[in-house]
Amino acid sequence: MRKLAIVVLVAALALGYAAYAWLNAPLQLAAESVDLSVEPGSSPREVALQVQQAGVAVNPTMLYWWFRLSGEARQIKAGSYELERGSNPLNILSKLVRGEEALRSVTIVEGWNLRQVREALKKADQLKPLTADMPPEELMQQIGKPGVPAEGRFFPDTYTYAKGSTDLAIFQRAARAMDKKLESAWAQRSPQSPLKSPDEVLTLASIVEKETGRASDRPEIAAVFSNRLRIGMRLQTDPTVIYGLGPQFDGNLRRADLLSDTPWNTYVRTGLPPTPIAMPGNSALLAAVQPASSKALYFVARGDGSSQFSATLDEHNRAVNKYQRGQQ
Repeated sequence: MRKLAIVVLVAALALGYAAYAWLNAPLQLAAESVDLSVEPGSSPREVALQVQQAGVAVNPTMLYWWFRLSGEARQIKAGSYELERGSNPLNILSKLVRGEEALRSVTIVEGWNLRQVREALKKADQLKPLTADMPPEELMQQIGKPGVPAEGRFFPDTYTYAKGSTDLAIFQRAARAMDKKLESAWAQRSPQSPLKSPDEVLTLASIVEKETGRASDRPEIAAVFSNRLRIGMRLQTDPTVIYGLGPQFDGNLRRADLLSDTPWNTYVRTGLPPTPIAMPGNSALLAAVQPASSKALYFVARGDGSSQFSATLDEHNRAVNKYQRGQQ
């Protein structure tokens, strides 16, 4: 009887050691890393089989029983996962239970227009391009904003996503983020602001974003345009002209371009353009609603990223001669 007990104990110890070794032993993968997609509603047995089918050299029956015996089989979460070399049954289950999905990221840059945003999403790793061929109007309908212009409506930020996510999901998140930022900015607007709606804030902020070379100049630039709006003076800002020219703009803004009558040409039309011209960041939004206290109506680039501001045309002409023409 004693010998039998010893045999059973030795067998149990051997089995325990074998189980420990198997759980911690690195599994062979078909590549440096493999993608595992766990669909919602998958059973533990199906998940074990999906691990093998993803390119992991593992017995799915043994993996399934490990899921079951661990007591965490029902905690496995659906999602897109990346399994790397060195993965073993122990950390595979831990990753699935924690929901540690394989995340990628894409960045929308402040000042980008819609075309640039769409190009970035097309190139984003493992992001499904559901909206690649959608007209902007259909895109806005898909995100629940029918009839709203798409330009300027997506907040510039870095967005993480699981492998296999869609670009539509990124657009939805970026639109919600912009709505929140715009709502917050509108609530903080100066009582003296000439802007009559959040849409006007968004449009002015997009111009400020495109005109700013140095971040600290944003409130002053916003003041110039606010002052012009207040007295009915044309904004006369080059970025709006360039936006109106669209893809035909070759990088060289000519005098004839300044005279071209497009809805966005603020040299020939008074007031704000009909839509934003870019995606403004939070600083530009806040500058648009809280411009600097200034009488400036003009500004010119100094050549170092900053701008020189002037209250009169004579002052502005002198600044242009100094900073643009090199005349003292």
